Amino acid sequence: MKRTVKLLNIDILDISTEELLQSFDEGVLITPNVDHLIKLQKDAELYQIYQQTDWVICDSKIVQLGLKFLGKPVKEVIPGSSFFPAYYNFHRNNEAVNIFLMGAAEGIAEKAAAKINQKVGREIVIDHYSPTYGFEKNEQECLDIVDKINQSGATVLVVGVGAPKQEKWIFKYKHLMSGVKVFMALGATIDFEAGTLKRAPVLMQKLSLEWLYRMWKEPGRLWKRYMVDDLPFFTLIFKEKRGVYKNPFGN
Repeated sequence: MKRTVKLLNIDILDISTEELLQSFDEGVLITPNVDHLIKLQKDAELYQIYQQTDWVICDSKIVQLGLKFLGKPVKEVIPGSSFFPAYYNFHRNNEAVNIFLMGAAEGIAEKAAAKINQKVGREIVIDHYSPTYGFEKNEQECLDIVDKINQSGATVLVVGVGAPKQEKWIFKYKHLMSGVKVFMALGATIDFEAGTLKRAPVLMQKLSLEWLYRMWKEPGRLWKRYMVDDLPFFTLIFKEKRGVYKNPFGN
Protein backbone atom coordinates (compact mmCIF):
# COMPACT_ATOMS: atom_id res chain seq x y z
CA MET A 1 0.00 0.00 0.00
CA LYS A 2 1.44 3.36 -1.05
CA ARG A 3 1.49 6.02 1.65
CA THR A 4 0.30 9.44 0.54
CA VAL A 5 0.01 12.85 2.15
CA LYS A 6 -2.67 15.38 1.30
CA LEU A 7 -1.56 18.82 0.15
CA LEU A 8 -4.31 21.25 -0.79
CA ASN A 9 -6.46 19.22 -3.20
CA ILE A 10 -4.09 16.39 -4.20
CA ASP A 11 -2.37 13.35 -2.73
CA ILE A 12 1.43 13.12 -2.94
CA LEU A 13 3.37 9.91 -2.49
CA ASP A 14 5.63 9.65 0.54
CA ILE A 15 8.35 7.66 -1.18
CA SER A 16 12.12 7.59 -1.61
CA THR A 17 13.96 7.54 -4.93
CA GLU A 18 15.09 3.96 -4.30
CA GLU A 19 11.56 2.79 -3.50
CA LEU A 20 10.26 4.50 -6.62
CA LEU A 21 12.91 2.92 -8.83
CA GLN A 22 12.11 -0.51 -7.45
CA SER A 23 8.33 -0.25 -7.87
CA PHE A 24 7.67 2.04 -10.84
CA ASP A 25 7.21 -0.38 -13.72
CA GLU A 26 3.96 0.92 -15.19
CA GLY A 27 1.65 3.92 -15.08
CA VAL A 28 1.99 7.69 -15.29
CA LEU A 29 4.42 9.76 -13.23
CA ILE A 30 3.78 13.45 -12.61
CA THR A 31 5.86 15.79 -10.47
CA PRO A 32 3.96 18.67 -8.84
CA ASN A 33 5.78 21.83 -7.88
CA VAL A 34 4.39 25.14 -6.60
CA ASP A 35 3.29 26.24 -10.06
CA HIS A 36 1.38 22.98 -10.60
CA LEU A 37 -0.38 23.36 -7.25
CA ILE A 38 -1.51 26.86 -8.19
CA LYS A 39 -2.82 25.61 -11.54
CA LEU A 40 -4.65 22.84 -9.67
CA GLN A 41 -6.83 25.45 -7.97
CA LYS A 42 -8.33 26.56 -11.29
CA ASP A 43 -7.95 23.79 -13.87
CA ALA A 44 -10.61 21.11 -13.43
CA GLU A 45 -9.19 18.95 -16.24
CA LEU A 46 -5.74 18.91 -14.64
CA TYR A 47 -7.30 18.19 -11.25
CA GLN A 48 -9.06 15.12 -12.67
CA ILE A 49 -5.78 13.93 -14.19
CA TYR A 50 -4.15 14.12 -10.77
CA GLN A 51 -6.97 12.03 -9.29
CA GLN A 52 -6.29 9.29 -11.87
CA THR A 53 -2.49 9.26 -11.54
CA ASP A 54 -0.84 6.62 -9.34
CA TRP A 55 2.62 8.19 -9.21
CA VAL A 56 2.48 11.78 -7.91
CA ILE A 57 5.80 12.71 -6.31
CA CYS A 58 7.12 15.79 -4.52
CA ASP A 59 9.23 17.69 -7.06
CA SER A 60 9.98 20.82 -5.05
CA LYS A 61 11.83 21.83 -1.89
CA ILE A 62 9.21 24.55 -1.40
CA VAL A 63 6.44 21.96 -1.57
CA GLN A 64 8.39 19.79 0.88
CA LEU A 65 8.68 22.73 3.30
CA GLY A 66 4.93 23.36 2.94
CA LEU A 67 4.23 19.74 3.85
CA LYS A 68 6.58 19.92 6.83
CA PHE A 69 4.84 23.11 8.01
CA LEU A 70 1.53 21.22 7.84
CA GLY A 71 2.95 18.33 9.85
CA LYS A 72 3.00 16.00 6.85
CA PRO A 73 6.68 15.48 6.02
CA VAL A 74 7.71 13.30 3.09
CA LYS A 75 10.83 11.15 2.94
CA GLU A 76 12.41 12.89 0.00
CA VAL A 77 12.10 15.53 -2.69
CA ILE A 78 12.37 13.79 -6.06
CA PRO A 79 12.74 16.35 -8.87
CA GLY A 80 11.88 14.89 -12.25
CA SER A 81 15.21 16.13 -13.60
CA SER A 82 17.00 14.06 -10.95
CA PHE A 83 14.75 11.03 -11.14
CA PHE A 84 15.07 10.54 -14.90
CA PRO A 85 18.86 9.95 -14.94
CA ALA A 86 18.45 7.70 -11.89
CA TYR A 87 15.79 5.79 -13.84
CA TYR A 88 17.77 5.21 -17.02
CA ASN A 89 20.90 4.26 -15.07
CA PHE A 90 18.88 1.86 -12.94
CA HIS A 91 17.58 0.21 -16.13
CA ARG A 92 20.80 0.37 -18.15
CA ASN A 93 20.89 -3.43 -18.47
CA ASN A 94 17.14 -3.94 -18.72
CA GLU A 95 16.48 -4.58 -22.40
CA ALA A 96 12.73 -4.25 -21.79
CA VAL A 97 13.19 -0.53 -21.11
CA ASN A 98 13.32 1.48 -24.33
CA ILE A 99 12.73 5.21 -24.07
CA PHE A 100 11.13 7.73 -26.43
CA LEU A 101 11.85 11.42 -25.77
CA MET A 102 9.14 13.87 -26.81
CA GLY A 103 9.69 17.57 -26.29
CA ALA A 104 12.14 20.48 -26.39
CA ALA A 105 13.08 22.57 -29.42
CA GLU A 106 14.26 21.14 -32.71
CA GLY A 107 17.44 19.11 -32.33
CA ILE A 108 17.54 19.16 -28.52
CA ALA A 109 15.81 15.81 -27.96
CA GLU A 110 18.19 14.27 -30.48
CA LYS A 111 21.16 15.69 -28.58
CA ALA A 112 19.75 14.47 -25.26
CA ALA A 113 19.23 10.98 -26.69
CA ALA A 114 22.83 10.77 -27.89
CA LYS A 115 24.21 11.86 -24.52
CA ILE A 116 22.01 9.47 -22.55
CA ASN A 117 22.89 6.52 -24.78
CA GLN A 118 26.58 7.29 -24.46
CA LYS A 119 26.32 7.36 -20.66
CA VAL A 120 24.28 4.16 -20.47
CA GLY A 121 26.32 2.24 -23.01
CA ARG A 122 23.40 1.13 -25.15
CA GLU A 123 20.59 2.69 -27.16
CA ILE A 124 18.16 2.91 -24.28
CA VAL A 125 16.64 6.00 -25.99
CA ILE A 126 15.45 4.51 -29.24
CA ASP A 127 13.74 7.54 -30.79
CA HIS A 128 12.74 11.15 -30.17
CA TYR A 129 10.53 13.94 -31.49
CA SER A 130 10.48 17.71 -31.04
CA PRO A 131 6.90 18.89 -31.64
CA THR A 132 6.03 22.13 -33.39
CA TYR A 133 4.71 25.13 -31.49
CA GLY A 134 1.02 24.62 -30.75
CA PHE A 135 1.19 20.94 -31.71
CA GLU A 136 -1.40 20.00 -29.07
CA LYS A 137 -4.06 21.82 -31.13
CA ASN A 138 -3.11 19.95 -34.31
CA GLU A 139 -4.84 16.56 -34.14
CA GLN A 140 -3.00 15.21 -37.17
CA GLU A 141 0.42 16.03 -35.72
CA CYS A 142 -0.60 14.44 -32.42
CA LEU A 143 -1.70 11.25 -34.18
CA ASP A 144 1.52 11.25 -36.19
CA ILE A 145 3.49 11.50 -32.93
CA VAL A 146 1.51 8.58 -31.51
CA ASP A 147 2.26 6.54 -34.63
CA LYS A 148 5.98 7.40 -34.42
CA ILE A 149 6.06 6.30 -30.78
CA ASN A 150 4.27 3.04 -31.57
CA GLN A 151 6.53 2.33 -34.54
CA SER A 152 9.63 2.90 -32.40
CA GLY A 153 8.81 0.04 -30.03
CA ALA A 154 9.26 2.30 -27.00
CA THR A 155 8.08 1.02 -23.63
CA VAL A 156 8.77 4.32 -21.82
CA LEU A 157 7.60 7.75 -22.97
CA VAL A 158 9.10 10.93 -21.53
CA VAL A 159 7.13 14.06 -22.39
CA GLY A 160 8.72 17.43 -21.71
CA VAL A 161 6.52 20.18 -23.12
CA GLY A 162 5.58 21.99 -19.90
CA ALA A 163 2.68 21.69 -17.49
CA PRO A 164 -0.21 21.25 -17.83
CA LYS A 165 0.18 20.58 -21.56
CA GLN A 166 2.29 17.46 -21.06
CA GLU A 167 -0.03 15.86 -18.52
CA LYS A 168 -3.11 16.57 -20.63
CA TRP A 169 -1.46 15.21 -23.77
CA ILE A 170 -0.45 11.98 -22.06
CA PHE A 171 -3.94 11.35 -20.73
CA LYS A 172 -5.60 12.18 -24.04
CA TYR A 173 -3.49 9.80 -26.11
CA LYS A 174 -2.02 7.14 -23.82
CA HIS A 175 -4.81 4.68 -24.65
CA LEU A 176 -3.50 4.64 -28.23
CA MET A 177 -0.01 3.52 -27.15
CA SER A 178 -0.47 -0.02 -25.84
CA GLY A 179 3.24 -0.80 -26.02
CA VAL A 180 4.15 2.03 -23.66
CA LYS A 181 4.06 0.92 -20.02
CA VAL A 182 5.61 3.97 -18.36
CA PHE A 183 4.74 7.62 -19.00
CA MET A 184 6.65 10.49 -17.40
CA ALA A 185 5.72 14.18 -17.59
CA LEU A 186 9.07 15.85 -16.90
CA GLY A 187 9.07 19.47 -18.03
CA ALA A 188 12.54 20.80 -18.89
CA THR A 189 14.32 17.49 -18.23
CA ILE A 190 15.09 16.88 -21.91
CA ASP A 191 16.81 20.27 -22.07
CA PHE A 192 18.82 19.43 -18.96
CA GLU A 193 19.89 16.10 -20.46
CA ALA A 194 20.97 17.82 -23.68
CA GLY A 195 22.94 20.41 -21.73
CA THR A 196 21.06 23.35 -23.24
CA LEU A 197 19.75 24.27 -19.77
CA LYS A 198 21.80 23.95 -16.61
CA ARG A 199 20.37 23.00 -13.23
CA ALA A 200 21.10 25.21 -10.27
CA PRO A 201 24.29 24.56 -8.27
CA VAL A 202 23.80 21.89 -5.60
CA LEU A 203 24.02 24.45 -2.78
CA MET A 204 21.14 26.46 -4.27
CA GLN A 205 19.13 23.24 -4.63
CA LYS A 206 19.73 22.40 -0.96
CA LEU A 207 18.73 25.92 0.10
CA SER A 208 15.43 25.67 -1.85
CA LEU A 209 16.64 28.36 -4.27
CA GLU A 210 16.59 26.45 -7.55
CA TRP A 211 13.60 28.57 -8.61
CA LEU A 212 15.75 31.72 -8.20
CA TYR A 213 18.51 30.28 -10.38
CA ARG A 214 16.04 29.31 -13.09
CA MET A 215 14.42 32.74 -13.00
CA TRP A 216 17.86 34.34 -13.36
CA LYS A 217 18.59 32.10 -16.38
CA GLU A 218 15.17 32.59 -18.03
CA PRO A 219 13.75 35.89 -16.68
CA GLY A 220 11.49 36.61 -19.62
CA ARG A 221 9.66 33.32 -19.25
CA LEU A 222 9.74 32.73 -15.50
CA TRP A 223 9.75 36.00 -13.53
CA LYS A 224 5.97 36.44 -13.61
CA ARG A 225 5.36 32.78 -12.73
CA TYR A 226 7.57 32.89 -9.66
CA MET A 227 7.05 36.46 -8.49
CA VAL A 228 3.33 36.91 -9.21
CA ASP A 229 1.42 33.78 -10.22
CA ASP A 230 2.82 31.41 -7.57
CA LEU A 231 2.72 33.69 -4.53
CA PRO A 232 -0.84 32.61 -3.51
CA PHE A 233 0.67 29.21 -2.64
CA PHE A 234 1.73 30.55 0.75
CA THR A 235 -1.75 31.89 1.49
CA LEU A 236 -3.22 28.52 0.57
CA ILE A 237 -0.79 26.72 2.88
CA PHE A 238 -1.76 28.96 5.80
CA LYS A 239 -5.43 28.31 5.03
CA GLU A 240 -4.83 24.56 5.13
CA LYS A 241 -2.92 24.93 8.39
CA ARG A 242 -5.91 26.73 9.93
CA GLY A 243 -8.32 24.16 8.52
CA VAL A 244 -10.17 26.65 6.29
CA TYR A 245 -8.83 25.59 2.87
CA LYS A 246 -11.59 24.34 0.56
CA ASN A 247 -11.11 22.24 -2.53
CA PRO A 248 -12.34 24.45 -5.40
CA PHE A 249 -13.79 21.39 -7.11
CA GLY A 250 -15.81 20.32 -4.11
CA ASN A 251 -14.47 16.81 -3.47
